[in-house]
Amino acid sequence: MDYKIAYEEWLTNLKSDDPLRAELLKIADDEKEKEDRFYQCLSFGTAGLRGKVGAGTNRMNFLTVGKATQGIAEYIVSHGPEAMKKGVVIAHDPRYFSKEFSQYAAGIFAANGVKVYTFPDLRPTPQLAFMIRRLGTISGINITASHNPKEYNGYKAYWEDGCQVSSSVANGMEERINAVDIWKDIKTSDFEEGVKAGKIVVLGPEYDREYLDRVESLAIHEGDELDLSIPLVYTPLNGCGSIPFRQMLTDRGFTNWQIVPEQEHPDPEFTTVGYPNPEDPKAFKLSEEYGRKFGAELLMATDPDSDRFAIEIRNDNGEYIPLNGNQTGYLLVNYILEGHKTAGTLPAKGAMVKSIVTSTLSNIIAKAYGVEMFETLTGFKNICGKIPYLHENGYTYLFGYEESVGYAACEDIRDKDGISAGMLVAEAAAYYRLQGKTLWDVLQEIYAKYGYFSEDEPNIVLEGIEGAERIKRMMKWFRENIPSSVAGSKVSKAIDYINGYEDIPPQNAIRLFLENGSWFAIRPSGTEPKIKFYFYSDQNSADAAKSVNAAIKAEILGLINNVQ
Repeated sequence: MDYKIAYEEWLTNLKSDDPLRAELLKIADDEKEKEDRFYQCLSFGTAGLRGKVGAGTNRMNFLTVGKATQGIAEYIVSHGPEAMKKGVVIAHDPRYFSKEFSQYAAGIFAANGVKVYTFPDLRPTPQLAFMIRRLGTISGINITASHNPKEYNGYKAYWEDGCQVSSSVANGMEERINAVDIWKDIKTSDFEEGVKAGKIVVLGPEYDREYLDRVESLAIHEGDELDLSIPLVYTPLNGCGSIPFRQMLTDRGFTNWQIVPEQEHPDPEFTTVGYPNPEDPKAFKLSEEYGRKFGAELLMATDPDSDRFAIEIRNDNGEYIPLNGNQTGYLLVNYILEGHKTAGTLPAKGAMVKSIVTSTLSNIIAKAYGVEMFETLTGFKNICGKIPYLHENGYTYLFGYEESVGYAACEDIRDKDGISAGMLVAEAAAYYRLQGKTLWDVLQEIYAKYGYFSEDEPNIVLEGIEGAERIKRMMKWFRENIPSSVAGSKVSKAIDYINGYEDIPPQNAIRLFLENGSWFAIRPSGTEPKIKFYFYSDQNSADAAKSVNAAIKAEILGLINNVQ
């Protein structure tokens, strides 16, 4: 539909006192803004819907949430009475309208005859993923924009396996969603009335305990094997992680930790954070201040829905160094495998899973322990979605991760989990501290033993229609102009995943391997207005790896930026 027609349709159908209508009237003379709000409908990306909050088909609001929920409800109904009885579990994060959207969605499911389970307040995304399998629901919904800026909200959809919806399920849901007339088809019911009638069940604290018990069961070393007095600082970045993370540290016996007070409680403005992404070192500014006062050896952060986890560690000079997702992954892969080997619990057919854009150093570590590293497309619907295949083929799942600070250590929690990742990293730091080593020391040991890798993951943010179109042109140009060499090194292999590759399904991504031990990948984000790059170099020294990687990055970004 033409954006002008869609704009007028909304003005005509919205009630005179609806805040969305008032918002649209304010932009009556701004054609560019109208076009951006209505040129498309929000669609499922890597993890569902995501967009800025506001009026329009390309925004998160009660109508777009209602349309998605009605479509998913109809998809569940199409699976029959048993699926409706299994129902759906719903969670939400601390963002603007998250609670309201979640209760509105619950009312829609209830009106469609679908059983609903929900939480009394905000909860981490991984807890939602755990509860799907624990309760045996057919689906799960989380109202969250994860690590995006405060202007955003989102809608993550899960299926009965506890993973974010696969492509086939997403396609079935989207077909139903697209058929929904937002002015006629959305069935609604009151949330509180649904609770009173037993159609909506609010889960009690015993379910929080079950989730934490499962997380804490992942412990590799305990008690006297750990220096539990290690000084730690944690920040939930004003999100869902505060209560469960603190409880986990207490349960595990850590005695010397602080939480950043300004970021302890939910705040949809993210006032002291700005961009609440723990991947961004700027999110650690306050943590560093408290860490220096406190003498903390390790700084930890989870994003607003607590599925992502990142750290900063002290180097030999006592400075806080932010680790990227690959580096934290190296530490976790190494710690988990080393722990199992020491305990004699390393399985005969152990398996780990990573995405195609995640560093191959972890492949080398896994191989050294006789464990196979599988590769999947990006996203934990793919990483955790590999678990059934592993079971069918006699493998034991040990760990899954990707470079965007996401880690899945438990096969009963089939999504990235910042709480369990935080527990294992804190445990590892306490374990090595008793041996007189820091995480920085261990990371240098890993590089010295397995190879000096340099990792860099820049991205180019291009918002709006023009940005989306330019990203398409960038990908098209690169596909048509694959270089024969980069930074003086020949391209030994080029993989275009647009039509799939071997057993990996299609994705809009390209990956090039160079003769000098380097490789890089390019892909558009599935949930954000950006094109992402991943550069890796393996050389004989850290300085050489950084130098080679910097040259490759400069050349490729120079080529891409010339595409207008």
